[in-house]
Amino acid sequence: MAVITGGTRGIGLATARLLAAEGADVVLVSRNADEAVRVADDVARTTGRRVLGLAANTTDDAAVGAMADAVERDMGGAHILVNCAAEPAGQKAVPAPSEAQWASLASHMDTKVMGYLRCARALLPGMRRAGWGRIINVSGLGARRTGDVVGTIRNVAVVALAKNLADELAGTGIAVTTVHPGLTRTEKVDAMLEARAKAEGHSTAEVEASMTQNLLMGRLPTAEDVAQVIAFLASPLSVTVNGVAIDVGGGVRGSINY
Repeated sequence: MAVITGGTRGIGLATARLLAAEGADVVLVSRNADEAVRVADDVARTTGRRVLGLAANTTDDAAVGAMADAVERDMGGAHILVNCAAEPAGQKAVPAPSEAQWASLASHMDTKVMGYLRCARALLPGMRRAGWGRIINVSGLGARRTGDVVGTIRNVAVVALAKNLADELAGTGIAVTTVHPGLTRTEKVDAMLEARAKAEGHSTAEVEASMTQNLLMGRLPTAEDVAQVIAFLASPLSVTVNGVAIDVGGGVRGSINY
């Protein structure tokens, strides 16, 4: 049984659909209760699996605890956690590092780093009882480049959190990994491409081509592409993968990471 935070759109939703199609029961977590229920009903209808929509703000200890209690009561506990709830990046002008605002950094850290930890901490007891579990943290390639100091710090911190948890859980059957998406075709990115194409007088394909010249993949990855890697990491087939971060951005020309 899989819990996916930020599960009602983008990479989270694509992952929910794929895991359900592969036979998992799923809990979709969103800040919006109505949206969570609506999307969960749709995924259940199209996959035939049991899908529950729950509301929880992952910056709130009590809300996360209540979510975990509901997962235990209604679904029998979680074996897989996909942490995907985060404040969107790239939606506004990026300040210079010396001008970054503490309030912005604190908010991103509370949601993406501490929020991931809250959810892991709340769901780990069930995984420990089962003697098996997978925690996959969705971070971002901002961890591997400069240009957005808040994005870099929050994404590096997610990797550090995952590795520390992986070391702590060694020998329990629970693995913790991170995936680093880059710019990915989601609802918001599709809207951005269309707006830019209209403003520039080009087609969306031309705009995408101009943005992917440095990608080995030759196009932007889709949310479904990223979900395929997450599904592998969530499965028993990933037994040799633990405590590491995996680039799922389509491959960057000239970059060596090791």
